[in-house]
Amino acid sequence: MTISEVSKKYQMTVDTLRWYERIGLLRDIPRKPNGLRDYTQSNCNTIEFIKCMREAGLSIEFLLEYIELFYQGDDTIEQRKNLLLEQRQLLQEKMTQMLKTIERLDYKINNYDEVIKYQNEILPKK
Repeated sequence: MTISEVSKKYQMTVDTLRWYERIGLLRDIPRKPNGLRDYTQSNCNTIEFIKCMREAGLSIEFLLEYIELFYQGDDTIEQRKNLLLEQRQLLQEKMTQMLKTIERLDYKINNYDEVIKYQNEILPKK
């Protein structure tokens, strides 16, 4: 796949894909004889993983560390697993905090609903 096809498929800018390659998140992107990138299914799987992790808020630093370990081979499986477990824990903590925030917002919204209801029923209309 060309870079523009990958960009459209994964809803990422071409600049982002090039940047990921420049910093080492995307590696071993084959080139056609004319020099254009020719993404493989393996490259696309990596892009999908990166996109999923970034959308959840995981850092570029984490991804760089993880990808580096991945390319070092099977000797790093336990380290990679531990990194994923750490990130999972961080996401669970974030989710807990977000749920508390949603509850707080719901409380405030319901309170405003009651005030508006009171105003509409009791106070004279102008």
